[in-house]
Formats: sequence, C-alpha cells, structure tokens
Amino acid sequence: MSERRDLELIAELVPPGSRVLDLGCGGGELLAHLCAHRGCSGYGIEIADANVLRCVQRGVQVVQLNLEEGLALFDDRSFDVVLQLDTLQHLRNTERMLRETARVGRIGIVSFPNFAHWPNRLSVARGRMPVTRTLPYQWYDTPNIRVGTFADFEVLARRNGLSILDSFGLRDGRAVRTLPNLLASVAVFKFERSGT
Repeated sequence: MSERRDLELIAELVPPGSRVLDLGCGGGELLAHLCAHRGCSGYGIEIADANVLRCVQRGVQVVQLNLEEGLALFDDRSFDVVLQLDTLQHLRNTERMLRETARVGRIGIVSFPNFAHWPNRLSVARGRMPVTRTLPYQWYDTPNIRVGTFADFEVLARRNGLSILDSFGLRDGRAVRTLPNLLASVAVFKFERSGT
C-alpha cells in the first residue's frame, strides 16, 4: 500500500504482538511498521530482487519466493495473521492462494483495487478501461491478471469456507463503510476459516 494512512488503517486490523506473514510484501514497509508500532514479528514473502533488498535494508525478515508455488514451506496455523495486500490481482490461481492464506494463518487480511468503484464504472461506460491511482496502468501494460470487486470477494470467501470478520473500503486514506462497492477504490477484508 503506497498511502501512509491506508497502511495505518490496515495495520489497525492486526492484533498487537501478532506473528505475521506478509505475502507480496514489496519493500517491507507495512511489516516494519507492524514490528515497530504494534510489537509484531514475522516474515515477508517477495519475489522481486529490488524489493527483497529494500526489506533487508529496512531490517525486515524476508523470504524470496514465487507465490504461484504456494506456501508449502509453512505449517498450518504457523502465523496469527497472513497479509495479502495488493497481490491477489497479480496471481494466476487466486483461489488456491486464498485457501493457503487461511491454512497458514489464523486470520487473513486481503486488499485489492475495487474495480466497481464509481470512476471505474464511468470509464467503462465511456468505452475505456480505467486508469486511476489504484489501477495506474493502461490495459495493454498492466501487471494485473484480473480485476475484482468488493462484492466479488464476498462470494469468493463464502465459496471457500471463509468467514468475514470485518470489511471496508479505502478511498483517499479514509475507511469507507457505506456502499464500499461503489464508493471505495480499494477493498479490504479480514477473515478466518469458518468454524474456527
């Protein structure tokens, strides 16, 4: 997450002292924040060499791993919280990674650009793919494999036996709880496996 306030809102979802696994951690900014301000510990998972280096420079423990290969490296429930922020849309097997997130963590937290945000809808109604702060690429050069909506994730969670503990949208560094599918540029969900 690039905006500092978005990072802080998501960090508030993580219980203090948690053991955290941050999937697609980028340069480790959130994990460093959680360790410094919430007494957390844990690891980041990142594939890009430059981001791994930034994590190391920041003092974040990082494992270089391709998330498409899964999380077999980790035992069931080996983390209190597994973060998957701004990564789902880049993965080929989103459902598998969501199940892996629920397997290795007691709680999962995901975020992704909300394609149903009203400016995106307006752009599509005009016949163009949206280019926004949360979807900053042209259709022909995007690293996103897919786009999703707030409402889509609710269906995906149910289909995979997940209970949503909290959900909201983000827009301009503020939480959006009223009509987030329409009014939020980013969707955020906190969940656990049903029956846990």
